[in-house]
Amino acid sequence: MEAQSLPAALALVAGGGAGLSPEKRAALGVSLTLLQHNYRFERVWFWGCIQGVRGSYYIAEGLRPDRAAPRIRLYSLNCLDWSLLTPATKEMVAQAEQLKGRFQGDPSFEYNFAEINPQAAETLFEGGKEPVIKEEARLIATIEQIDRAVGIVPRGAFVKTPLGSVHENRHFEGLSLVEAKKLSSYFHFTEPVNLKNKTLLEKANLDPSTDFLDSLEHDIPQGSWSVQLEKGGAVVVLRSLLWLGLTFYHVPMTKQYGYIYFGTGEKNVDLPFML
Repeated sequence: MEAQSLPAALALVAGGGAGLSPEKRAALGVSLTLLQHNYRFERVWFWGCIQGVRGSYYIAEGLRPDRAAPRIRLYSLNCLDWSLLTPATKEMVAQAEQLKGRFQGDPSFEYNFAEINPQAAETLFEGGKEPVIKEEARLIATIEQIDRAVGIVPRGAFVKTPLGSVHENRHFEGLSLVEAKKLSSYFHFTEPVNLKNKTLLEKANLDPSTDFLDSLEHDIPQGSWSVQLEKGGAVVVLRSLLWLGLTFYHVPMTKQYGYIYFGTGEKNVDLPFML
């Protein structure tokens, strides 16, 4: 969610238990502004918080003019001092998927693959690499997984130019209340997968400038999203049941929307058996 509107946005998602102490809010209000100035970001989003056993990771994302470009991610342990995270790789994500249990809260903590997956550890050892993965690498991979799976935006909030770049839609005035209650009105803000598999007949009804992302209505498993009206029906809130702790909000007929994550960084792999 937007760093500038963080206090108001946190109040809108507080129904799910997400929140920050007054001290953390004050620290973020100062540090995120300095972060935007020092790194010359066009916008800064407060992504959320991954809670560990001994500490928590607070995550921020820096945005460039082209919203389709890879986002620059940073983390902090105290909401004041920020450290850059390297881009996620396929190998990093594959290794992190094998790790189970809570984060420790220490970026230098090392997980031993010999205890988790001896076969994968042997492959790493043969390749001249240490069979360990640092928690910082797991953090990078987990943020990437969550963004890909449940990072969402309302339909029409972004437009794609003929040159392929993606920008905020200045004419977007929010979804109507009827549309805001439909999963088809929200898109995954990442590289589309299902869109490429649509037939020409299905693509004929799509607007290429706004319908260039995958919608939530075909997410697997079905029922992995909870849609609720809160604040007397003034706010539409979507919560992910796959990544518990991810909350998205949108105030219909306004430009106010965003998502935030407050959780342990663990995927709910039991969801298909719970539906």
